[in-house]
Amino acid sequence: MAGTSRIPVDDPHMKAFGPQHAFEDAWLDGVTHLLISIPPDSDGDPVLQAAGESLTRRARQFDWVGYLSTTGVYGDHGGGVVDETTPVQPGPGRSTWRAQAEAGWQALHITHGLPLHIFRLAGIYGPGRNALVNALAGTARRIDAPGQLFSRIHVQDIATVLHASIAKPNPGAFYNVCDDEPASGADVTAFACNLAGVPPPPLVALADADLSPMARSFYRDNRRVRNDRIKSELGVRLAYPTYREGLTALWAEMRN
Repeated sequence: MAGTSRIPVDDPHMKAFGPQHAFEDAWLDGVTHLLISIPPDSDGDPVLQAAGESLTRRARQFDWVGYLSTTGVYGDHGGGVVDETTPVQPGPGRSTWRAQAEAGWQALHITHGLPLHIFRLAGIYGPGRNALVNALAGTARRIDAPGQLFSRIHVQDIATVLHASIAKPNPGAFYNVCDDEPASGADVTAFACNLAGVPPPPLVALADADLSPMARSFYRDNRRVRNDRIKSELGVRLAYPTYREGLTALWAEMRN
């Protein structure tokens, strides 16, 4: 194809790319906005590996590109506050894979002009995936981890942030996407059980809890995430600023 170029194989940010991953990119004809939500794994970012060359060739055809990452890239801050200027210090495993994927996408922005926006999402909840579902199913747990806070975000508020960014693009920007009140999982579960009219499960010490390795990994990090930028820069007004509004609305939907 005339006028195409390949990413140099010695580019340290792009070693996952290479001639072996090149393929016809007609599927991108006419595409102006692109949202990447596929997570990386221990082998790297599958979208970068599969479509990196195509996106490099076509980087300047896009008006907006979004990448959904996670606040997990900040790592543990002992309950301290983090914002978008805080350096990433991810723990091993999934958070490190995310940080590496962010770096790969950033390289496309810096080197080739891809209009990238990175959204670091907190714990996602919404219809079919929330503490009420667990409460009604009898699978809810309350882990006693004093001082441990988690940030959350309703899926509808994620959509609002993305829509606002598309309307006001700022390539190269990072945004924390979370609600206004980090809270303990035990408090959220108790609130959900109260709404659903079921007794809350007893508190269980973290050391005694029967958790999968993945579930236990969430308790490794403790931080409070600030969301000022989505408000000041994008003008976002969250529909569900805390888990209380979110779960109350979800309960009304479930009852109907």
